[in-house]
Amino acid sequence: MTNNTIQCADRELKLDSPVVMAILNVTPDSFSDGGLFSNIETALRQAEKMVLDGALIIDIGGESTRPGAKSVSASQELDRVLPIIEKIHRELDVIISVDTSKAVVMKEAAGAGAGMINDVMALRAEGALKAAQETGLPVCLMHMKGKPRTMQSDPQYNDVLLEVKDFLTQRIEQCLAQGIKKEQIIIDPGFGFGKALAHNIRLFKQLGALTEPGLPVLVGASRKSMIGQITDRNVEQRLAGSLAFATLAAINGAAIIRVHDVAETVDAIKIANALQANLLSK
Repeated sequence: MTNNTIQCADRELKLDSPVVMAILNVTPDSFSDGGLFSNIETALRQAEKMVLDGALIIDIGGESTRPGAKSVSASQELDRVLPIIEKIHRELDVIISVDTSKAVVMKEAAGAGAGMINDVMALRAEGALKAAQETGLPVCLMHMKGKPRTMQSDPQYNDVLLEVKDFLTQRIEQCLAQGIKKEQIIIDPGFGFGKALAHNIRLFKQLGALTEPGLPVLVGASRKSMIGQITDRNVEQRLAGSLAFATLAAINGAAIIRVHDVAETVDAIKIANALQANLLSK
């Protein structure tokens, strides 16, 4: 049984059925939408569209985590994300998630109006665990093998499901020891982060096993290379594959689906919910 409600600063996130987290990268080099929304007005217009399309969370990132991407300083990241977080928080009724691994960015983003921390490093960077606890915000802990710049250089596992579960269990325990409440924790298996295609498929087939700790599971595979490997499609041609993945994720227990294509994913999840409700009523 997972948490059905998460308090995200001044807003409440209900997870009675799967919800959509929209990706808003304010970076010049993200793999799919880098450079498109790097100024305040274009970011706000895109955020407005995402909310109208049905997103309940907007995930704002100021540093690309694609393989080979260059790291940025904390000041650069703050310059990118803070004005946009402040603007969206003032203008729109939506939960803002900050996609960062840096302690200072977590704290400053919380002050600017962010309601959630989404960390691909699972709060392992210096000061991140303490900073996250001090904000009082919910946190999403993601599994990643290696570091973003080199994570896809021949990743190896003895048992990917076991290793991911063990890692997430350890990070949950660290959060609890720091004073972060269990009802404020979300977990993410990290599709495409230090994993070959076979690892991603194995994890997905066992997605239900990740819900065992009773925490909401976030799934993000939108337009990723694993979709391209399966479909033999370029990034801009991966909508259908991404929708198939999102729909099956929703059916198999994911609580939050992180995507670029909001309206289409919202419709797909509505179908999944309706079919599941009908099957359960039989």
